Amino acid sequence: MKVVTVRLLKPEKNHAVIYQAEVVQMTPEYALVRAVWEHPRLDLEYVTFETGDVFFEHFYANRWYNVFELRSAIGDLKGWYCNVTRPAIIGAETIISEDLDLDLFVSARRDYLLRLDVEEFEARELAQRDPPVYAAALAALEELERLARAGAPPFDRT
Repeated sequence: MKVVTVRLLKPEKNHAVIYQAEVVQMTPEYALVRAVWEHPRLDLEYVTFETGDVFFEHFYANRWYNVFELRSAIGDLKGWYCNVTRPAIIGAETIISEDLDLDLFVSARRDYLLRLDVEEFEARELAQRDPPVYAAALAALEELERLARAGAPPFDRT
């Protein structure tokens, strides 16, 4: 299986998360990769990441978000963690995604949607500094919520 390097950039925090993932599907506009959580248990209150959990990560070169489908090590769906981002740069060896500090968690049954890090996003003052990016980010969050409620891809896997 082909492996790519995923770089999740967090410029406001001067930080990047870099890891390897297996390619499931890839085109110039879309990538689906599989990554395994290799870190200690992380309880976020609304979901817990366990060592061995599997992420099926959807990246888009033409959308302002990515979606991580979270499954337990034995395959049980835990939900989806969605990051509002600039459109991804999808290359043959690397996927680069720049986080805009606005997230959405969708429960496995899609009956619970939780907006996350809204204060962090607003603190960036994009509404004043870069209104088009601010508008695109809010539109992306609304699109994610609409897709999740409708059970549309990538929220259609059970």
